[in-house]
Amino acid sequence: MKISGNTVLITGGASGIGLALAERFIQAGNTVIICGRRADKLQELKERYADIHTVVCDLSVESQRLELFQKVTSEFPGLNVLINNAGIQQRVHLLDGKTDWDHYRQEIAINVDAPFHLTMLFIPHLLNQPDPVIVNVTSGLSIAPGAWVPIYSSTKAALHSFTVSLRIQLAQTNVKVIEVLPPAVNTDLGGVGLHTFGAPLDEFADSVFGDLKSGKEEIGYGGTEERLLMSAVQAREAATRMYEGFRSGT
Repeated sequence: MKISGNTVLITGGASGIGLALAERFIQAGNTVIICGRRADKLQELKERYADIHTVVCDLSVESQRLELFQKVTSEFPGLNVLINNAGIQQRVHLLDGKTDWDHYRQEIAINVDAPFHLTMLFIPHLLNQPDPVIVNVTSGLSIAPGAWVPIYSSTKAALHSFTVSLRIQLAQTNVKVIEVLPPAVNTDLGGVGLHTFGAPLDEFADSVFGDLKSGKEEIGYGGTEERLLMSAVQAREAATRMYEGFRSGT
């Protein structure tokens, strides 16, 4: 993809992978808009990055997604890159589900409803822009699920499938569709300290940004891209091994 001169919207851009990508797009000479739920966090980022634009938005709410679309396309009519990055991850023991359903529904709303809905909202707009791109951030767990995060893994599998269909449907248009499949990355996804074993954030973001620049459509790190070539049997076996490792603490 063209790496500079874009107007980029990054969901979940206030921390983690989203913020790391926002920093790199700003440095490369792009106009960057990020959205998040916490106004105080976004204000803090505005003070740190003078060139960043922020929008407060709870992506789990349909009306707020509509407002986000209307606001950014009105204020930034040249917006040509949508990065669906926002996501939450919760560890769920399926034999001991004690929390009310809304607790779990939030994960589906943010990880599935939001990227599906925003993509469908933005497609007509993007079709009229130069060098338009949709980037969906899925996960290596979309192929071989992490059984300790069953809802998260399922939502990312849904987004992976949606991305494949999206690329096929848009193949005859000017919209490029890219999928990023992160491994565990050292961010606060799921809770502070849960992913300290993961890939260093800056190394991961540098690698992804380099792959975006080179034109790759499926971008992994540390072997996650290769999972796309797994058979169903291999994916099940990998998922079982990972869960055994999780349970044993290795």
